[in-house]
Amino acid sequence: MTDPRAVALLMALRKQGIEDRRVLEAIEKTPREEFVEEPFEHAAYDNSALPIACGQTISQPYIVAYATQALDVQPKHRVLEIGTGSGYQAAVLSPLCRMIYTVERHRPLLKQAEARFKKLKLHNVVTKFGDGFQGWPEQAPFDRILLSAAAPEVPQTLIEQLKVGGILIAPLGKNLSSESFSQHLTKIIRTEEGTTQEALIPVMFVPMLPGIAQEALKPDEKREKHSR
Repeated sequence: MTDPRAVALLMALRKQGIEDRRVLEAIEKTPREEFVEEPFEHAAYDNSALPIACGQTISQPYIVAYATQALDVQPKHRVLEIGTGSGYQAAVLSPLCRMIYTVERHRPLLKQAEARFKKLKLHNVVTKFGDGFQGWPEQAPFDRILLSAAAPEVPQTLIEQLKVGGILIAPLGKNLSSESFSQHLTKIIRTEEGTTQEALIPVMFVPMLPGIAQEALKPDEKREKHSR
C-alpha cells in the first residue's frame, strides 16, 4: 500500500509539471524515508531538500523528478551518475534503465547508499568510490549522464564519456547565497560537431569538488597526502 505522504507528493509533482508516467511511477515506488537521516524521517516526503551526512543534501523531490524527466531515460540505456549522495536519485533511475553507474567521493555516503541499494534489491546499480571529475572511463560510453553537484561547466572528460546523441543533465553555475540563483539545471546533447546546451530551471546544488574527500582517507593515506 502506497504511503499517503507519497500520494500527496505525486499530486504536488503533477501540479508542478511532472507528466512522465514512468518517472512518477519510479518516485512512487522508491521509499524516500529509506534515504533520509533518522531525525528528518518525518519530513521524508516533504517537497524540499534535506541534509545528509558529510555536509551534503538529498535533493528536493521536484528537482529529482524534473532532472529525471529531462534525462529521458529509456529501458536499454546505461546511465552514469556523478555524486551518489544518499542514493535516492540512483534508486529513482534504477527501474528506468538497464544499468546505472554512480560515483561518490565521500566513502561514508557511498557505504550507506550501497546498503540501501542492497536492502531494496536494486541489482542494476553499480557503485564506485572516486573522483567524479574523472567519470567512469572503463564503462564509457554512456547513453545518459547526470551530475548531482554543481560545476561552473561540465568537465570535458565527462562529455567525452557521453555517446553522440546522448543527453547530460547538470546544475551549472557558481555557488552564491541562498537568495541568489546563479545555477541552472542545464541540458547538454552531444553531437557529431560538439554539444548543444539549454538552460532549464534555476537550482541550488552543493558544489562539485575534485578528488576524494579527506574523511574517506585512512590516517596513513592522509599523512602521505600532506607530505607530498
